[in-house]
Amino acid sequence: SARTREVGWGMTRPALIIVSGPPASGKSSLGRYIARELQLPYVSKDGIKERLFDTLGWKDREWSKKLGEASNELLWYLAEAELAVGRSLVVQSNLNAAWANGKILALKARYEFQPIQVQCMAAGEALVQRFMARERHPGHGDATLIEELAPRLLQAKPEILEIGGAVIMVDTTDWAQVDRAGLVESVRAAMKEAENKE
Repeated sequence: SARTREVGWGMTRPALIIVSGPPASGKSSLGRYIARELQLPYVSKDGIKERLFDTLGWKDREWSKKLGEASNELLWYLAEAELAVGRSLVVQSNLNAAWANGKILALKARYEFQPIQVQCMAAGEALVQRFMARERHPGHGDATLIEELAPRLLQAKPEILEIGGAVIMVDTTDWAQVDRAGLVESVRAAMKEAENKE
């Protein structure tokens, strides 16, 4: 069955590696890097959302929020498809803990997997500067969104999910100091440690 079949690294349970954190904290870059190094599928909320923009068009903030909700649902639909057949994957999104805890715990009740959180964090000033400087799909409306987000970014704190499993904190304030290879090894170690506890 999917619960007992062997998957990558000789494990009997898949890992759900969740890369989360506030906007502009480096989630996409680190999520893609982890997935590439561990040779795992990578699914991101913004990646889905931008394809919806390209398919359905974009207009205003309310439409962006609506597509954001749809993107979240599709993200977890795709994650479940992988977990259902015993495959590990990396998912990336700026998750709201109050919403995500229930969603992921419901998945855990149906499939046996190892949750591993990679929580990205940076100083508020760095988050604001990066947000203003980055170039994303115009559907996100970042130029007008910064006024709404800036106060939240300045006071951003990690939203650690209450789902069990390992939590790996990454400070990305100084991007040059981020040990990406070390991060991958920490994720790999968490995957093996969880497996040994079975």
